[in-house]
Amino acid sequence: MQPAVKDTDILELPRLCRSCEARHQGLCGVLTPNQLATVSQHSRRTHLDAGETLLADAMPITSYANVLRGVVKLTKVLEDGRQQVVGLQFAPDLLGRLFAPESRVSAEAASGVDLCIVPKPVLETMVAENPALEHRLMLQTLRELDEARDWMVTLGRKTAAEKVASFLYLIATHLDPADDAPCASFDLPLSRADIADFLGLTIETVSRQMTKLKADGVIGLSNYRRVSVPDLARLRVRCG
Repeated sequence: MQPAVKDTDILELPRLCRSCEARHQGLCGVLTPNQLATVSQHSRRTHLDAGETLLADAMPITSYANVLRGVVKLTKVLEDGRQQVVGLQFAPDLLGRLFAPESRVSAEAASGVDLCIVPKPVLETMVAENPALEHRLMLQTLRELDEARDWMVTLGRKTAAEKVASFLYLIATHLDPADDAPCASFDLPLSRADIADFLGLTIETVSRQMTKLKADGVIGLSNYRRVSVPDLARLRVRCG
């Protein structure tokens, strides 16, 4: 296994990587300074505003993206135009299906998103040569599979109140996974319509359940999208 980058190696890092908040996480967390230098020679940083498209369904995959900040919304669109939100990705997730010729979902910036774009041949070569990187990305894939199965239970068995609480808990615990504080505060990365689509509910039901959570003191709401959670354990109980 290749040694991960340590703080003592900071001067050996490419300039682009020195101040990167994802340097110790995701795929970069298992790369040596030399490997990071190889990636940085071919990668580029980019910012997308909320609503901008990253990938379209069936689009050929030419590069992958490491999510540095923000939330990416994954969707499937039916032939008649109906859309289903099928997943969310957060920092430091890798966006894009490894070794696949084309995308199987559409990806859109749900909030302002910072990305590090890596060409497909560069990353796939590094994965083939670096067992630690392959292991790290496999763990991410398995985590996403587990979360998809958990979400199937949420959609199929939970009440409307439990669905909304589960969504809020998902956002609260994924926007900053390194933060183990008992409370959280965040801006909702999805509109009420997208939340309803994600949960299989109506917009009115989502708003009603969030108002009830606020009335019960489980969450605080301000400016329509700002959510505060004074006690994450209490919110988790409401997830069912």
